Amino acid sequence: MTSKRTKIICTMGPATEDDEVLRGLIANGMNVARFNFSHGSHDYHRNNIERVRRISAELKLPVAIMLDTKGPEVRTGELKDHQKVTLETGAHVVVTTDEGVAGTAERFSLDYKLLPTEVKKGSVILIDDGLIGLEVERVEGADMHCTVVNGGELGEKKGVNIPNVDISLPSVTEQDRADIMFGCELGIDAIAASFIRNGAAVDEIRRLCADSGVRNVYIFPKIESALGVKNFDEILEHSDGIMVARGDLGVEVNPAEVPHIQKTIINKCNAAYKPVITATQMLDSMIHNPRPTRAEVADVANAIYDGTDCIMLSGETAAGKYPVEAVKMMTSIALDTERYLGEHNEYHDRGGIKNVNSAIGAAAVEISDRVGATCIICPTHSGRTARLISNFRPKLPIYAMSPSNHAIRKTCFQWGVQAFKTTEQGSLAATCYNALSLAKELDLVETGEIVVITAGDPQTSPSQGDYTTSTNMTMVCQIQ
Repeated sequence: MTSKRTKIICTMGPATEDDEVLRGLIANGMNVARFNFSHGSHDYHRNNIERVRRISAELKLPVAIMLDTKGPEVRTGELKDHQKVTLETGAHVVVTTDEGVAGTAERFSLDYKLLPTEVKKGSVILIDDGLIGLEVERVEGADMHCTVVNGGELGEKKGVNIPNVDISLPSVTEQDRADIMFGCELGIDAIAASFIRNGAAVDEIRRLCADSGVRNVYIFPKIESALGVKNFDEILEHSDGIMVARGDLGVEVNPAEVPHIQKTIINKCNAAYKPVITATQMLDSMIHNPRPTRAEVADVANAIYDGTDCIMLSGETAAGKYPVEAVKMMTSIALDTERYLGEHNEYHDRGGIKNVNSAIGAAAVEISDRVGATCIICPTHSGRTARLISNFRPKLPIYAMSPSNHAIRKTCFQWGVQAFKTTEQGSLAATCYNALSLAKELDLVETGEIVVITAGDPQTSPSQGDYTTSTNMTMVCQIQ
């Protein structure tokens, strides 16, 4: 069985509302459906989540559901007659938090009341992904007097970034809380948490999920601010994985720094055995064009060489003209790039040996190489064993066998792992027998081939029977 090993996340939106388009996305490589809760009602998202699950079941291809929170945002207010205005470079403009103002080119509002107390002379205000740049000259009450550094057309409800200012907005807003609780009710698999600035915010989301009766949702903080970069090690420690959200990140920090930040984040996630998503503008030109630029192709390939587990499409699938073509292109790039991964990443360079689990994982990969195995089989209840093996980037297929549908969907974030449903696990011998039997039934292995099995043995696990937390066994089998 041959398939790409890098996982693809597709953002849902108006362009995916047709069942045939959604079927095309799943059939051509989509592993995760991302729902952006900055847009759409709960009913809208509920209907589309149900569609993803229905078509996924029809195609017998697992697809995970990811909820992306809106997060704390600052936006521009209403403009006079709701018409865009032009800010000229070098002009003087007053930015106010008085939302009763009908905005003009001389004076307009933002929706964050505390901003005048948090900026100072020299602070920079960026609007609409940095297309407009203002520099604060002085603050008078609710008014910030600014010089237009980069002019442009100003619209209503445009996003605002204030680099290097730790704004007091809560990391998890009331809307985020309502959205997360709604997602937990629907059984989502992962949360992409926007504008996370510290580990405490991740813990807050985890507690919110637990209060909703859900304890096993992946939480992926999105690193998209200077403060998120500064506190990255702390955020990583508290998270299940990370999303490199290059859009807002490239506004908050010097865009020239983003490639280095991306590589550093990916390396640290690999070392921590946590999945990492590279996102934003990967095939951006395919929103309008049927083929990507060569630079975009190189960007996707280099993220894979860096060690990303997942690559993400945003507007390309949510609102683009060519959503299915974009997924096909990403799959094509991944397949071709993965042929050369051995030349760029060796398993012993990815995180090292830190504990018994990682030692067993490294041993399983090396043994599979030396004995000429055709695959590595990971019976797992939680998906952790498969994730461990995935991190070493073996050349062989990784087959996760699990009785848990949720664990199967979580492998949709794990590089190189294909997951299959098996019966409930009991003793180690029964678990391995069931896994091998399923592999033969699915034609994943043939008589005479050698396979490596790695798992957690509940009878020898030091965690008193909680075999979902420890990988402690590897064995070699020949298919009879």
